[in-house]
Amino acid sequence: MSAQVTFILGGAASGKSSYAEHICLTSGKDRVYLATSQILDHEMRVKVDKHVVQRGNGWTTYEEGFDLSPILNSLNTSQICLLDCATMWLTNHLLAENNLDTEQRNLLASIASCKADLLVVSNEVGLGIVPDNALSRKFREAQGRFNIALAAQANCVVQVIAGLPLVLKGQLP
Repeated sequence: MSAQVTFILGGAASGKSSYAEHICLTSGKDRVYLATSQILDHEMRVKVDKHVVQRGNGWTTYEEGFDLSPILNSLNTSQICLLDCATMWLTNHLLAENNLDTEQRNLLASIASCKADLLVVSNEVGLGIVPDNALSRKFREAQGRFNIALAAQANCVVQVIAGLPLVLKGQLP
C-alpha cells in the first residue's frame, strides 16, 4: 500500500475537494492533481475552471478519465496525489460500457502499489431516494460497491459534511 491512502467521501458540493486540497497544501510534498472529469459541455468546463482557480499554482496536473495506472505507478514518495474524483472515473467507464469489475480491480491494484501519499475523493450517492431509471440505479449500486472497496483499502476514511471532516477510519494525515 502507498505511504498513506486517504479516502474522502461526501455529497455533491460538500467541501470534500477543498478539504483534500488543504491536506495536500499543508503536506510539504510535491503536489499532483489527477483529474478524471471529461469536459463534455459548458457546465463541466465552468466547474473544472473553478476547481483550477481554487487549487492555485504549484500543482502538476494530469487529466485522465480512464487509465489512471500509468500515472499512479509513476509517482514517488516525495509526492502527494489528489485523485479527484472516483465518481467521475466510474461514470466514464459506466457510460463507455467497460467492465466495471475489471476496471475497479485494476485501479485498486494501482492504488495499492502507488508510492506517493494518495487522497481519493468520491461522492456518497446512496443517501437519497432510489433513482427512477435503470442507468441511475446501476450507477448508484456500482458507486456504492466501489466506495466500500476504496474505504476498505484506505488507511484513513473521512466523510465531509457541510465542509466539516468526520473521521470514519484511521487518523487524519
